[in-house]
Amino acid sequence: MAKRGERVAPPPRQGDWELRFATGEAASGWEEICAQAPGPARDCYDPLSRDPRDRWAWSSRIHQLKGELATRDIKGKTLEQWQYEITGAGRVWYCIDDQHRRVLLTLATTGHPKATE
Repeated sequence: MAKRGERVAPPPRQGDWELRFATGEAASGWEEICAQAPGPARDCYDPLSRDPRDRWAWSSRIHQLKGELATRDIKGKTLEQWQYEITGAGRVWYCIDDQHRRVLLTLATTGHPKATE
């Protein structure tokens, strides 16, 4: 639940996907990204909320992760895991929950994730 003084997240538009944090690390990382790069953060939020798989219409910055990172188990469900390149090094990783029409942020970082080096 949000607290006084916290940033207000926009509600989803009709037909949009709902964005949620899957981890505390993603939540704190997202706040850091928003503070350091608010424009690119918004440029990330919009396509993920409209169609998290549509890498052609929105940006070449969106792609599914490969190998062991291509999927992730969240609450007993295996979900596709994708990446949005938010800045030169910054990344947002997210899983797509088709059943609930949710995008679950699993990682948000201003630096390049070590797992993909």
